[in-house]
Amino acid sequence: MEEYVTLLETVRKKARVWLGKEYDRETRERVRSMLDREDPAELIESFYKDLEFGTGGLRGIMGVGTNRMNSYTVGAATQGLANYLRKEFAGLPEIKVVIGHDCRNNSRLFAEISANIFSANGIKVYLFDDLRPTPEVSYAIRKLGCQSGIILTASHNPKEYNGYKAYWDDGAQMIAPHDKNTIAEVNRIRSAGDIRFKAKKEWIEIIGSEIDELYISDLKTISLSPEAIRRHHDLKIVYTPIHGSGVRLVPVALEAFGFTNLIHVPEQDVVSGDFPTVLSPNPEEPAAMALAVERARETDAELVLASDPDADRVGMAVKDNAGEWTLLNGNQTALLLVYYLITRWNETGRLQGREYIVKTIVTTETVRAIAEQHGVEIYDVYTGFKWIADIIRRQEGKKTFIGGGEESYGFLCEDFVRDKDAVSACCILAEAAAWARDNGKTLYRLLQDIYLAYGYSKEVNISVVKQGKSGAEEIEAMMKNYREHPLTEIAGSKVTLLHDYASLKGYGFTDGETFSLHLPTTSNVLQYYTEDGTKISIRPSGTEPKIKFYVEVHRDVKTEEDLAAAEAAALRQIEQIKCSLGI
Repeated sequence: MEEYVTLLETVRKKARVWLGKEYDRETRERVRSMLDREDPAELIESFYKDLEFGTGGLRGIMGVGTNRMNSYTVGAATQGLANYLRKEFAGLPEIKVVIGHDCRNNSRLFAEISANIFSANGIKVYLFDDLRPTPEVSYAIRKLGCQSGIILTASHNPKEYNGYKAYWDDGAQMIAPHDKNTIAEVNRIRSAGDIRFKAKKEWIEIIGSEIDELYISDLKTISLSPEAIRRHHDLKIVYTPIHGSGVRLVPVALEAFGFTNLIHVPEQDVVSGDFPTVLSPNPEEPAAMALAVERARETDAELVLASDPDADRVGMAVKDNAGEWTLLNGNQTALLLVYYLITRWNETGRLQGREYIVKTIVTTETVRAIAEQHGVEIYDVYTGFKWIADIIRRQEGKKTFIGGGEESYGFLCEDFVRDKDAVSACCILAEAAAWARDNGKTLYRLLQDIYLAYGYSKEVNISVVKQGKSGAEEIEAMMKNYREHPLTEIAGSKVTLLHDYASLKGYGFTDGETFSLHLPTTSNVLQYYTEDGTKISIRPSGTEPKIKFYVEVHRDVKTEEDLAAAEAAALRQIEQIKCSLGI
C-alpha cells in the first residue's frame, strides 16, 4: 500500500508539470481530466514512467503523458537527436536528415513536428510529401548524403500505437556509440520548454516522386531472372499493403520488374491508420491475410504477397500440392529467398568465394545448411536489422552481400538499403515464382525440395503478452527464473548447449565447459540446444509487452511422402516443449 501511495504521488507530480503554459490547451485539459478522476489507472499508465528512447527509437500507445506517443515525447526525441547531430557533425557546413512516415494516425503530424524541430535547430530537412515505406527512407538517407533520418511508424503494431525509428548516416538504425549518445541527449530534455518547436521553413524541402524513381531504378538491378519474368510476366499475383505505405511502391516495383498481372485487394488499398479490415495489420497473422487469400481463390492466382503498414515486413501465401492455399512463416520465406538467391548467383557465375549472407540467432538453422553447401559465409546476429546492417557496413569493400533475413518476416536483398525491405522482397519472391515455373515447379514444391535436400525444420514462435507495469515485472521474473534454474532436458531430449547473451557466455552440458560468445554487445536472450537438434530461444520483446519463445525442431526426410509425417511429429514435439517451458 505504501509503495502504491508513493507511486501515485510521483505520478501526480509528473502530470502537474503538463499543466504548464508550454503545453497546448487540449493536452492540459486531458491531463486535468485524468488528475480529477477518482480512478487513477489511466493517469498511472500515462505517467508512471517516461516513454524510453531506446536503441530502436520510440514506440508506444498514442495519448497524453510521459509514457505515451504524443507531440511532446516525439518532440523531445527529435530535440535530443538534433542536439547530438549538432555535436557529432559540428565540422560539416550542413547537417541533413530525411523524414518519412507511414499511414498511422498522427504519423504525418509527428513527421511535420519533427521537421519543424530539426529546422529550428539549423538542420536541413528532406520531408517526404506523403507516406513512404521504411526502406525508402533508409535508401534516401544514403542517396542524399544525409547524416541521419527518422520515420514515424509502429510497424505492425495495433492501431493504438505509433513509433519513431532513428537512423544514422549509413541508412541503418543506430548502434553504439550513437544510439547511447542520442539516448543521453534525449534524456536531458526535461520539459516542453527545452524543445525548439518554431520552424525555419526555408530549411525544409519536400521530396517525393524523384526519390521513388531512383529507388525503383536501383531495385531493378537486383533482378536475377529477367528472362523467366518475360516468359511468365502474366503470373497472377495478389498483393495487399494492409492499408499501409506499400501501396505507393510495391505495385510500381513489380511492374518495373516486368509483372503485368497484379491483382489488388481494393478494401486494403485504402490508406488508413484505423486498419478497418483487420484487428492487427501484421502479415504474420492469418486474419490479416484472409482477404488477400480469398481474392486469390476468386481469381485463381498463383501467389499472395503482403506488406505491413511501413512496408518493411513481407508475408506470403502459396498453393500446396493439392491446390489449397497455405501461409508461409518468416523462416520459410527466408529459406525460399536464400535458396533462390544463392542458386541464381551460382548459376549466373556470381559466386566468387567472398559472398555472405546474414541471419539472426533466432532464424532457422536450415539457412546455414544452404549457405555452407554453396561455400557462402554466414553471419549470426541479434534480432533487429540494425545488426544485419552492421555486418554489411563492416564488410563493405571486402566481401559481397547476397541477402539477409530474420524469422519475423523481414528480408533484405540489396545493400543500397540498410533495413528490411518488403518492396524488394516482394519483387524477388515474384521472380522466384517465375523461375520456379520455368523449372516446372511452384514455390511450395520448391520449399519441399529444400526440405528434402537440407532436412525438414519446423519453427513456431510463441508470444506470451504481459501488459502494463505488472506485466513488465512478470516478464523480468520469468527471464530471471530461466537463468537461475536452467533446464537440463526439454521434451525428453537432453540440453547440450546453453547460450546466455546477457553475459556473452555459453555452457556445454556434455563437457561442462564455459566459453565466450562473440557478439558486439550483450542482449537479454537465452538459447537452448538439445541432442535431437532442437533450438529454443527466449527473449523479451524490445518493442512490445511480451516475452517471445522461438522453437525450432528438425526431422530427417528422404521422400516427399515423409514430409507430412515429419510435420505431425514436429508439432507433437513442440507441444511437449511448451509443457517443458511451462507456457
